[in-house]
Amino acid sequence: MNMTSVALGTPTSELEVTNVSPHGLWLLLRDEELFLPFADFPWFKDAPVSKLFHVEILSPNHLYWPELDIDLSVDSIRHPERFPLMSGHPN
Repeated sequence: MNMTSVALGTPTSELEVTNVSPHGLWLLLRDEELFLPFADFPWFKDAPVSKLFHVEILSPNHLYWPELDIDLSVDSIRHPERFPLMSGHPN
């Protein structure tokens, strides 16, 4: 009888929403923790929490929330001040 072993458990996700607060949401992207304040990312503020948790990696620098039709570059999360038209920051 030939038996093969199967890996048990689920691999750790590269991307996970770890917390949602009245001020914003926290993402764990690989080994980096990112905060998206609702002041800079207002599209998420009134979204149902369940839809905030459904986020995908489209490329190493591109995240997508399909149920909300929101896509963001990771750079815009790290440095929202560099994207004034996107976040509403003054120049």
